[in-house]
Amino acid sequence: MSAEVHFSAKDFASSEEVRWCPGCGDYAILKTMTQTLAKLGVRPEETVFVSGIGCASRFPYYMETYGFHTIHGRAPAVATGLKLFRPELDVWVVTGDGDGLSIGGNHLLHALRRNIGLKILLFNNEIYGLTKGQYSPTSRLGTRSPSSPGGSFDSPIVAGLFALGAGAGFIARAIDTDKLGLGGVLEAAHGHDGATFVEIFQNCIVYNDKVFASFTDKGNAADAQIRVEHGEPLTFGENNSKGLRLDMGSLTLEVVGGQHSDVLIHDETNATMAQLLLAMEPPALPMALGVIHRRLGQSFETSFYAAHPTGMARTARVADVLRQTNTWSVD
Repeated sequence: MSAEVHFSAKDFASSEEVRWCPGCGDYAILKTMTQTLAKLGVRPEETVFVSGIGCASRFPYYMETYGFHTIHGRAPAVATGLKLFRPELDVWVVTGDGDGLSIGGNHLLHALRRNIGLKILLFNNEIYGLTKGQYSPTSRLGTRSPSSPGGSFDSPIVAGLFALGAGAGFIARAIDTDKLGLGGVLEAAHGHDGATFVEIFQNCIVYNDKVFASFTDKGNAADAQIRVEHGEPLTFGENNSKGLRLDMGSLTLEVVGGQHSDVLIHDETNATMAQLLLAMEPPALPMALGVIHRRLGQSFETSFYAAHPTGMARTARVADVLRQTNTWSVD
């Protein structure tokens, strides 16, 4: 028996020159990803990254794994075909807020609804970075851009609520430069059976710099972030001095003292709690980070192969099918 092979983060980093803008949050995500895969002990040849179009979609070039750089918004569709044909592979989908929630919104919705075992990472910088700074589906009201010089008046999508509405069984959030928090979320996503949706707040230093500063700046983080953990109180602030309780009159969350008897306990299986947490935003309420929603269920590919014992064995060669001589006449 051959000795077990251990991989380091360098084994997952390709030799390609990484070409994002200096200071882009994608660098930090890439670094955390290579370190996480090495920690998980996965094999590069059993790992695939599939991307669409946008700055984030360069990701497969920089990973020493298999990868597909596909077309705008269609990464979930390509990844679905791959996962069904090779269910033993770890298939990651890398998309952005424009790629995934605009032209690709329909593909993303159905990948989540079907619970296909894809690990979907949505890099959200609330802007179209690759095409020079137009507002995106997640851009806030009033965002000034080349396509909205007077300020956007589009109602933005809350990515996590979109995923919850689509029926996602795993929803998490992290910040690009938060190595510990992001790494923990990626590990949890990898271990989940079924579709996972991870929103990563990613800073675009050129076109939307510091758009998340209200909760990512070190001076604000303690009071503007809440890191949720299943079975633990929903507390935050310095020394957990604040907590979240449910106002029974309005059925909304409100901030109370961290030792208050009504502080909620995080239940990641509770979709109603997930909806409340995903809707929070500073300054009134903290931004929820970590695994916000997770429920156990059978992945689509597991159900598929249970119903198709022969798997997806090819019954004919594509070339042979194309060369068939059958014709139809239309009167």
